[in-house]
Amino acid sequence: MLNQIKIITELTKLSITIFVTVTTAFGYIAYAGVINSAIILPTLGILFLACGSAAINHYQERNTDRLMDRTKSRPIPSGKIKASTVLFIAIFLAVSGSIMLFFGGGLLALLLGILNLIWYNAIYTPLKKITPFAIIPGSIVGALPPMVGWVSAGGDVFHPQILLIAIFFFIWQIPHFWLLLLLLDKDYQKAGFPTLTQIFNQQQLGRITFVWIIATAITGLLLPLFQISHNGYINLSLLLAAVWLSYKSISLTRSTVERTSYKFAFKNINYFALFIVLMVSIDRLLA
Repeated sequence: MLNQIKIITELTKLSITIFVTVTTAFGYIAYAGVINSAIILPTLGILFLACGSAAINHYQERNTDRLMDRTKSRPIPSGKIKASTVLFIAIFLAVSGSIMLFFGGGLLALLLGILNLIWYNAIYTPLKKITPFAIIPGSIVGALPPMVGWVSAGGDVFHPQILLIAIFFFIWQIPHFWLLLLLLDKDYQKAGFPTLTQIFNQQQLGRITFVWIIATAITGLLLPLFQISHNGYINLSLLLAAVWLSYKSISLTRSTVERTSYKFAFKNINYFALFIVLMVSIDRLLA
């Protein structure tokens, strides 16, 4: 039983899909300003849909996963589960999530959720084999979940506030995944994926990544200007967090960038995103 649970956890990439669920709830709270029973179905719907998308990704990349040290022990390449079974699980999760999303958030929320699945599995995943810049269009998958939460709460999908929130998560995803790919560069080359180090040297990569991190910090600072957060203390904390993130990332601009700098930058930018979600959620709930 425990072994089966572990396989499902791996297939659904829970560490990632849980955060997708959190950003969906964040979008709901950002509009509604409350946490009530109506938040349950849309967030569960996105969770199931994201888990289904992750399982589809396991099925899609089962052959390349065998070639990488990081992924060769995944359920399909290690022989723990059949590829056909994974596809069945993925379809079940995606359909279940779609039903919950429709009844919990409406047709627009469902369409945004399905668009996210299609974008990740049918556009971003194949694009990774073609260009190392796939992450830029691929980062749309980080922008859509909070929009799902927003419209599920009754918000307008084109409202400037949710558009800014979506832009924040879009920009954040780029250095987030860029840093991850830099850490796993050799592994990706083994599987035949094009990598950034084939185009830029380490110094260039460090500086480009630093620019994306600064862009993330600046976008976070725009949230109070768009009246997404109002509390003075919380707005001050957002400013301090942006300064902290920028300061901690300066090491990426040095002439020689060590691997540990990428690791710390990867952790720091994720902490920053979580801090933004937490602080703005508190602000909206207290308003």
